[in-house]
Amino acid sequence: MMRVTQYQHGQPCWSELASSNSEQAKRFYQQLFGWDYLDMPLPQGSYSMSRLHGDDIGAIYPLAPQQQHMPSHWTCYFAVDDVDATINAVQMAGGHLLIGPHDVADAGRMALFADPEGACFAVWQAGAHPGAKRFDEVNSLCWVELACRSAKTARDFYPQIFGWQVRISSNPDFDYTEWQLGDASLGGMMQMDEQWGDTTPHWMLYFAVEDCDATVATARAMGGDVCVPPTDIPEVGRFAVLKDCTGAVFSVIRLSPVL
Repeated sequence: MMRVTQYQHGQPCWSELASSNSEQAKRFYQQLFGWDYLDMPLPQGSYSMSRLHGDDIGAIYPLAPQQQHMPSHWTCYFAVDDVDATINAVQMAGGHLLIGPHDVADAGRMALFADPEGACFAVWQAGAHPGAKRFDEVNSLCWVELACRSAKTARDFYPQIFGWQVRISSNPDFDYTEWQLGDASLGGMMQMDEQWGDTTPHWMLYFAVEDCDATVATARAMGGDVCVPPTDIPEVGRFAVLKDCTGAVFSVIRLSPVL
């Protein structure tokens, strides 16, 4: 996969982990994905840029003092052409602005939102920094997936914000929505049922791996937990849902070769 230098409006472009123990989390993901880090000082620690083959692909940072009640969590950023216009679009569509907008020096401009059901996501208007310079390759972000309570609400909301098209695949167990830009799928959506219990709506981040089972074994050895064991998805790949050593939930997937 070639290095990414620019993202379209609506594409996933960055991932951030806010952690209750960022140093412990950094060691976990270094062992799991081979990342190294570039640390930039913060009042409460460091904003650590995760790097793969020398390229920025995301970040890990400590929860702020006012966030200590929150669990460790991953956040997905989507590229936008204009953060301020996106704020208006989100609010008009029934979402909520949580943080921002903020300029990040000359790197870009960001904001954090909750959709109508409360699932959080962020947006990034690139300046000098486009976002993750590697995407959809081993040990990098490759897919994002919304778990929601009302698929209709989500299908009404997100296309207004990002210009996505909707493709629905039906199977005996559930309908699966793919979010698309043009002919390319960039993420998906599942509607939660009673089996999900009181799980709140959220965006799940998937990282590509060479071997799903070996990655799960490494995660366990590093103090992580397995939420969903390695499972095959026909014609897609083999995935697992993991919890890192600080409690953040994410997924890994070994994608099937494209024939």
